[in-house]
Amino acid sequence: MSDVAAVIDDLCDESHELDLLVRELSSEQWAAATPAPGWSVAHQIAHLTWTDEVALLAATDAEAFAREVARAMEAPESFVDRGAEEIVAALAPEALLARWRAGRERLEAVLREAPAGTRIPWYGPPMSVASMATARIMETWAHGQDVADALGATRTPTARLRHVARIGVRARDYAYLVRGIKAPEEEFRVELHAPGGELIAFGPPDAPQRVTGPLVDFCLLVTQRAHRDDLAVRAVGPDADQWLGIAQAFAGPAGPGRAPRGAGE
Repeated sequence: MSDVAAVIDDLCDESHELDLLVRELSSEQWAAATPAPGWSVAHQIAHLTWTDEVALLAATDAEAFAREVARAMEAPESFVDRGAEEIVAALAPEALLARWRAGRERLEAVLREAPAGTRIPWYGPPMSVASMATARIMETWAHGQDVADALGATRTPTARLRHVARIGVRARDYAYLVRGIKAPEEEFRVELHAPGGELIAFGPPDAPQRVTGPLVDFCLLVTQRAHRDDLAVRAVGPDADQWLGIAQAFAGPAGPGRAPRGAGE
């Protein structure tokens, strides 16, 4: 369980870093538009609040969560946006910040107390505690990037990005599935260079299909926070090249991604 605790620690650190970015914002900054169309800074934090609360429900009341999933399936394209919008409409920034903090703290406590081997139901297959914490790191980092972009802030990449990269690699076949494309049978080799010089690698060393680049750029790609043309991520092989055009680390419908910088100018 020490490894699980370390992942939860990383989730807390990622949330705290974003908290530092938003805790003293003005009302105008909370309302600032982010790169996600129709979403303000407040919407980004509201989405994290909503997802933390849903994760908490999944971890503590499987039957109630099943009802939540059924409601989501009635509007699969809009239920996430609706959840964020309802929270933004109901809460002033100070109350939103307090609710986000309270929800993530409750989720942290439940994850730390979960018995070994716990499986948490989710919108796809059930998740281990470590996987749930990893998924929350990915979402917190990705939505935090939108907040940082809206505020003109620059974030320093951390070792926590390895969690985001891992999800991006593991979700490779899902990216094909949601687009109705047959996934390649062979594994790819993915080699990513962390800011400190560490090599983070996935897949067989001798795989002919390869992806290389900076760790942070790969994370921006798989969370669809930047267009591949603006990133130093490179593919060797046609299958790997196709994947870089559709990669997504998040569950749900295929996202439209971001346009290249300067598009439409």
